[in-house]
Amino acid sequence: MQLTTRYMGLELRNPLVASASPVSSTLDGIRRLADAGVGAIVLFSLFEEQLRAEAARRAAIVDSVAESFAEAVDYLPAIARDDAGPHAYLRLLERAATAIDVPVIASLNGVTPEGWTDYARSMQAAGAAAIELNIYHLPGDVGTAGRDVEQRHIDVLARVKDAVTIPVAVKLGPYFSSTGEIAQRLDAAGADALVLFNRFLQPDIDTEELAFVSRVALSTRSEARLPLTWIALLHGRVRASLAATTGVEDATDVARYLLAGADVVMTASALLRHGPEHAAALLDGLTAWMQRKGFGSVSEVRGMLAVPPAEDATAFERVGYVTAMRSANAGVYVRE
Repeated sequence: MQLTTRYMGLELRNPLVASASPVSSTLDGIRRLADAGVGAIVLFSLFEEQLRAEAARRAAIVDSVAESFAEAVDYLPAIARDDAGPHAYLRLLERAATAIDVPVIASLNGVTPEGWTDYARSMQAAGAAAIELNIYHLPGDVGTAGRDVEQRHIDVLARVKDAVTIPVAVKLGPYFSSTGEIAQRLDAAGADALVLFNRFLQPDIDTEELAFVSRVALSTRSEARLPLTWIALLHGRVRASLAATTGVEDATDVARYLLAGADVVMTASALLRHGPEHAAALLDGLTAWMQRKGFGSVSEVRGMLAVPPAEDATAFERVGYVTAMRSANAGVYVRE
């Protein structure tokens, strides 16, 4: 059984990737994921807010020391290299890259092009096999044009690509007016992979406290349908690798994404629910399914149910929609 695969030029032992989560925030968690058999690990995200906070902290140190003893400024690099978040992140990345035998992918989470390039270079120097840009941007200004939101993604990607030589993936949100077009624009701008999709935090309202409540909810299987749809549409239409994320609970979910055309399948929620060792169960289940269906390799599975590039994707989706609505009118429903 051949599970090996390629993801943005990286050779992976299988298509299961542990996506960014608290599990990959410690060296112990990273080792447990590698021991469970995943093909690659995305380190937990370094947030743009952390970069800004460190820059402000360093500026404050420089100002306070320079006012009292200007010569002490020469010693500030040692002061700045303490337990600040970004430096701790780079140390963990460096240790992880040497401690395990699978690629470690660094993750940058932010919204603006400024300030990313230096840390992208540092991530590469620390041993990152690739960088995943998690561009979390929900425009709160209702006057922001959709094209401006799209261009922000292109600008961030361009700056990071200019700064590093390792592959760069872009993790997209699903809320574009034309997801296919922004995917093709990012592909043309040099994205080595597209990760579909980011899950935006959607606050709830506490009716007793009369307040908004922000909670991170683990994904459910039904949420996989949106990325599943777009992966099936984009497979064969972009050069970039396609990574599926969201709604992976068991091996059948991994198989669905591969059939749609994903190069790799990422999971975080299942590993948080069941522990890092659940990765082994996912891989065992995928192997058993492939054997039962007569597949000898992942490449035989990948894209088997994708929308053919020569086919009118809009018409294809319309047929599916009409068929589903007619089934619903006839009282046929799917219960999960």
